[in-house]
Amino acid sequence: MKTFRDLLIWQKSMVIVTNCYIITSNFPKEELFGLTSQIRRCAISIPSNISEGYGRGTNKDYHRFLKISLGSLFEFQTQIEIAFNLKYISENDFDKIYEESREIERMLSSFIKKIKDSI
Repeated sequence: MKTFRDLLIWQKSMVIVTNCYIITSNFPKEELFGLTSQIRRCAISIPSNISEGYGRGTNKDYHRFLKISLGSLFEFQTQIEIAFNLKYISENDFDKIYEESREIERMLSSFIKKIKDSI
């Protein structure tokens, strides 16, 4: 692995950010500074923390940033469910993006354990 860009988990996290922007572009305008902004910020935080932790150079720092990324992912899952409950997201879009997030959750959890074991 040469850079964080080689990590499948980072690549999949970038896809979820793109999908998040597409889905939230249809939210009501009054949510622009509310739920839309929150969902986008936490989605962006997922790959951002993966890359920042990678750049820190130690497994201890990397572990900490991966856990932050996981927390942002959980926040994202909660917020998209709120958006679904408010009927801002169709059931099909919700199912798709939620399953994408669950895959990232499993990958992140496994990666966190692997990094923790090497500390």
